[in-house]
Amino acid sequence: MYDWENKEIWTNKRDWYDRSSKSLILTFDDGPSSVLVPILDILKKHEVKAMFFWQSRLLHKSRPWKRVLDDGHIIGGHSLRHRDLTRLSYKEQLHDIKSNKWHIEQLTGQQMKYFRPPYGQFNEDTLEVLKELDVTPFLWEVAGLDWEHKENPVHIVHNILNHAEDGSVILLHELKQTVKILDELITELKAVGYSFTVPPLKL
Repeated sequence: MYDWENKEIWTNKRDWYDRSSKSLILTFDDGPSSVLVPILDILKKHEVKAMFFWQSRLLHKSRPWKRVLDDGHIIGGHSLRHRDLTRLSYKEQLHDIKSNKWHIEQLTGQQMKYFRPPYGQFNEDTLEVLKELDVTPFLWEVAGLDWEHKENPVHIVHNILNHAEDGSVILLHELKQTVKILDELITELKAVGYSFTVPPLKL
């Protein structure tokens, strides 16, 4: 989980790894987007649970946020509008993260337990804000680089297969190119023995 003295961030098998299984955590940033439904359909097909980190500016009631929860996925925060938090003051960061948390909790009716800072950028102020709000920072180990491979999405699959290890947290985004390869990606990861999990809602 989170060691506030040693500033350990929840990001890999040091924190959650079940040594009896070869598990990964699949995560999606920057939603809820217009491609959320096909992502959920693919995850359901493969019986995979995942995490979604959402920006407040994209929270539309018409998006299927309830299905995300009903399907067993976790919704975390990803700021108000994806600014680099390290460029903000403590007060500005507190407003940003607290507002993001409030919007998600008002929409879903559930407590927000995890937060992913935009670009993975954070500082001591970020950690203190999250501590104050009782929210756990959640980073990643393997980035699919899906935002770079719009024209050749197969590279997303290769990148993850080449870098995933037991216990890796995988970073993807709610993008059209990610939808195109998600079925293949999960199939390939399962073929080499990986399963998928999500962290506990109560720490």
